[in-house]
Amino acid sequence: MASSDKPEIVERKVDEKEHKEDDKGEGKGGFIEKVKDFIHDIGEKIEETIGFGKPTADVSGIHIPLINLEKADIVVDVLVKNPNPIPIPLIDINYLVESDGRKLVSGLIPDAGTIHAHGSETVKIPVTLIYDDIKSTYNDIKPGSIIPYRIKVDLIVDVPVFGRLTLPLEKTGEIPIPYKPDIDLEKIKFERFSFEETVAVLHLKLENKNDFDLGLNDLDYEVWLSDVSIGGAELSKSANLAKNGITYIDIPITFRPKEFGSALWDMIRGRGTGYTMKGNINVDTPFGAMKLPISKEGGTTRLKKNKEDGGGDDDDDDEVN
Repeated sequence: MASSDKPEIVERKVDEKEHKEDDKGEGKGGFIEKVKDFIHDIGEKIEETIGFGKPTADVSGIHIPLINLEKADIVVDVLVKNPNPIPIPLIDINYLVESDGRKLVSGLIPDAGTIHAHGSETVKIPVTLIYDDIKSTYNDIKPGSIIPYRIKVDLIVDVPVFGRLTLPLEKTGEIPIPYKPDIDLEKIKFERFSFEETVAVLHLKLENKNDFDLGLNDLDYEVWLSDVSIGGAELSKSANLAKNGITYIDIPITFRPKEFGSALWDMIRGRGTGYTMKGNINVDTPFGAMKLPISKEGGTTRLKKNKEDGGGDDDDDDEVN
């Protein structure tokens, strides 16, 4: 009987020891894990209830509202979305424009505004490229060329729960370094001549020295003969000025010879008279509309009378030297 009771006592002691160790394990690991799970559940419930989250940003567009021989104004549109129930401030905006790893311009916009709660805002970042600064810094960037660019933007926002966040963005593209076209008055052909009213056609030669086409829409200019202005004319139809090419266009002009005195008489008598052209051309380009200046000084022109007036053939009526 005693021998059979002994193993029963031993078994009971082992069971009690294991049971105590299990209780001890629950006391150390089990309780802590339950606390962690509880805190995690509470955190998720708070986040679901309050709805805090990280804002997002994306470059939605790039515009070039102004481009000419001096500068290019670029506007970067950044769409920022705020998923939070309260407005978040845009603390700073840092931007950098580079080409082939070389800085063209950089800047900082402080206190850039506020993004409404559960809303989105398009933040406009204005950037100006001054061509003289670029050409003086990088000698290999030539007028008339097209250069690649990369715009890098860092939006710094302050979000409850998360704190300060930096949202990095970047966008690539191309920008031109415009070059003004050369203009020459190749020939003046007088179609109708009288002292009261004379109709002539200006045969113009335009050379586009840019690496991109120019769609000529309008020509705003004035012509002087012997320092006397005979006015200007409107472009009768649009023309395409091919890149790195020469285009010829005809422009009609009407004026009153009797108002110009000796300048016109010199032309009629076969004497050379100086001419000057100044103005602007309005063109379309792959990068937006441009207004480019044109000018020509020091040219000379003379008139040979046609057969009806006792002169040579019509084909030799007019010459420009």
